[in-house]
Amino acid sequence: MFDDEVALPGGNASGDQTVRVGATVRKPWSSSTESAARYMGWIRSAGVDVPDWRGRDRDGRQVLEFVPGDLAMNLGPLSDSTLRRVGAMARRIHDASESYEDTAATWDILIPPPGTADLVCHNDLAPWNLIVGEERLVFIDWDGAGPSTRLWDLAYAAQAFAVLDESQPVPHAARRLRAFVDGYAADADLRAALPDAMLQRTQAMYDLLRDSHAHGREPWGTMFIEGHGDFWSSTVEYVGRHMDAWHDALTVDGPRPPR
Repeated sequence: MFDDEVALPGGNASGDQTVRVGATVRKPWSSSTESAARYMGWIRSAGVDVPDWRGRDRDGRQVLEFVPGDLAMNLGPLSDSTLRRVGAMARRIHDASESYEDTAATWDILIPPPGTADLVCHNDLAPWNLIVGEERLVFIDWDGAGPSTRLWDLAYAAQAFAVLDESQPVPHAARRLRAFVDGYAADADLRAALPDAMLQRTQAMYDLLRDSHAHGREPWGTMFIEGHGDFWSSTVEYVGRHMDAWHDALTVDGPRPPR
C-alpha cells in the first residue's frame, strides 16, 4: 500500500479496492487479469485509445494508466455528437477484435451471450466505464472482457448510452439510440435485431442480480437490494413497453425530433 492512495468512485464490483496512486490506477489481480491485459494491448495496437496496462505492483495489484476526466455517467445524457463518437469507438473495438485469438486465455464473463460467442468483447461498454476528458474518450474496466457477440455487446451499450430507462422521455431516448447506432454504422440486419436484443440483455442483467441475491453471490446480491434490482426491473419494463419506438428509431428515416 502507498501513502498517496486515493479511492476512486464507482466500481460496483471492486468496491473501494480500486485506487489512484499518482498517475496510475491499482486494481485487484484476478485469474482473468493477464488475459484481459493482452486483449487491451491488441485493441490499443489497432489504434483504439485504452488505458496503458503496466503490470503488477509490490502488493500484487494490477497497475494501469490513470486517465483524467469525468465518468460519462456523471455528465447526464451525452450529446448526439458525442454518442456518435462513442458508437464509432465501439465499432472500432469490435472490428479490431475480429482478428484477435488467445487460446490460452482465462476469462471472467458475467453474462454470456445467447447462442455461440464469436468475438472477444469488452462486455461492459457503458457510461460508468467511459472517461470523458478534454481530448480523450476512453473505456476503462476491461476485467470482464471475453467471448461474446457484436449484437450482445452492442445491445447493452446502446441501452446504457441512450439512457433507455424510466427517467427519460421516449422521444429523447429514441433520438439518442439512433445517434449511438449511427455512430456504430450498424447495417440493416443489426439494426433490425437490436431492439429485441436490448430487451433480452436488460432482462439478463436483472436476472443476474436477482439470482445473485438468492444464492449469496457478491457483490451482485447486495446490489440487488440496494436499488439496482429495482432499477433494472423498471428498465426491463420500459424497454419492452416502447419496442415500436426503438424499431422506428433505427429505420432509415429515424424518429421524429422531440418537441
